[in-house]
Amino acid sequence: EKADLGEVNFSLCYLPTAGRLTVTVIRASNLRAMDLTGFSDPYVKASLMAEGRRLKKRKTSIKKNTLNPSYNEALVFDVPHESVHHVSLTIAVVDYDCIGHNEVIGLCRVGSDAEGPGREHWAQMLANPRKPIEHWHTLVEVR
Repeated sequence: EKADLGEVNFSLCYLPTAGRLTVTVIRASNLRAMDLTGFSDPYVKASLMAEGRRLKKRKTSIKKNTLNPSYNEALVFDVPHESVHHVSLTIAVVDYDCIGHNEVIGLCRVGSDAEGPGREHWAQMLANPRKPIEHWHTLVEVR
């Protein structure tokens, strides 16, 4: 039984000449309510991973009291052309809490070592340099 955690919509764009990977977080929808109010205060955290280690991370702003936030924020990573095939991204939607700790609502992975839609999205990005490729990804639980 997989929990319905919601989905996140983002585009990937790679500029081989500049060695720059841009993740544009567009929006998320149907997020699971994490607060007592029946809403969440979600933000998106993108982590650039290589061999199981986190190299860099970027975050969007926090959207208060919503399960369907819109961001339209670009998160930029420097990824040299020779290492673009060895990295992946973990995109986590996190509920911000003033009290206690922030909780991850759900996440998805994209990269050449990801599975299914995450791998396809990455392959399309590599096949279309300089062009933003947008996809919806279903969030999965953190294991």
